[in-house]
Amino acid sequence: MTDHTHTEGSTTAVPFGEFRIARSEQSGAIVVEVAGDVDTTTAPALLEAADEALAAAPAVLVVDLSGVEFLASPGLTALLTIHRNAGSGTAVRIVAAGRATLRPIQLTGLEESLSLFPTREAALNAP
Repeated sequence: MTDHTHTEGSTTAVPFGEFRIARSEQSGAIVVEVAGDVDTTTAPALLEAADEALAAAPAVLVVDLSGVEFLASPGLTALLTIHRNAGSGTAVRIVAAGRATLRPIQLTGLEESLSLFPTREAALNAP
């Protein structure tokens, strides 16, 4: 079951394999924090959450994958779609540092197409 959790800057622990999305505003950016597995069943929820955030036309959208344990091909496609759906006035920044997220992005060559950051702080403070 997919559970959408919208919070204001709070973080909750996610049991292994359980999928969660939290949306918050930080430093003038919208942050979509994802935890659990991003696969065929959960990637559409990630896209929906990102599209809702993009509807507000933020200057910066941070997709924080720090809590993601498995990033499948549909998740990679979702990241590219989010990047494509963002208007020219929105910078999309992806937080991916762990093996579960950074490695699939690198193996597919998507680091050339996505703006990657090792931490949420780095993504929020980038020029």
